[in-house]
Amino acid sequence: MPIQEEKITTVLASGVFDLLHLGHVKFLEEAKKLGGKNSKLVVIVARDSTVEETKQRKPVVSENQRRSLVESLKVVDLAVLGLENFDVSDAIETIKPDIIALGYDQLEIQQCVEEYIQKNKLEIKVAIVSKFEADELDSSSKIRQKIVEKFSR
Repeated sequence: MPIQEEKITTVLASGVFDLLHLGHVKFLEEAKKLGGKNSKLVVIVARDSTVEETKQRKPVVSENQRRSLVESLKVVDLAVLGLENFDVSDAIETIKPDIIALGYDQLEIQQCVEEYIQKNKLEIKVAIVSKFEADELDSSSKIRQKIVEKFSR
């Protein structure tokens, strides 16, 4: 009797990942867990142009460095740069995830993703990863603010 290979569950996560911090790492760890023991975590890292458009500011760390940093994390199997003109449908069609993990603060993307999945009758689960215990430096904006406070004296 041939040995049947277990299906690999592909989990897709995305984000800016500027000033990589523990909150990012915890988000990605939780995203990977959603797929179970035989899962692959693919992460889309936002392009610099996308960050400027959505956050009205330039990222501190360049897109290529952010992608390399994210991919260097043990939990991440593959990190890719997003498209210049980010489109949820392109990401879903290219990566073909079984699960899409979204952060608690990605409500706009959640709506687009769910609409696309419903419209195209896809069997993709959308999971929201909740925020972790508040920490002094649990967001890139808090890190930027602390740097400004510390060095503007």
